[in-house]
Amino acid sequence: TAVRPTHRDYLAGLTERGQLQVSGPFADGEPGGALLVFVADDEAGARALIAGDPFVVEGLVAELTVREWTPVSGVLAQQF
Repeated sequence: TAVRPTHRDYLAGLTERGQLQVSGPFADGEPGGALLVFVADDEAGARALIAGDPFVVEGLVAELTVREWTPVSGVLAQQF
């Protein structure tokens, strides 16, 4: 809870720079866990953005998965 404001400020900065498209916690009732969709040139670029997140810096992220995603259809597909 103490780090959350700094985390959200960090994500807001990424959003302003066009590097974060959307983020939010999972709604299944499990504590922790979120989905974040970044715009990066490659996996290393995405991991660099993640590494700066205060939740990661403070060791609050226990597990991390990075996967490339190719949007094909839907209302938002052209935004990516």
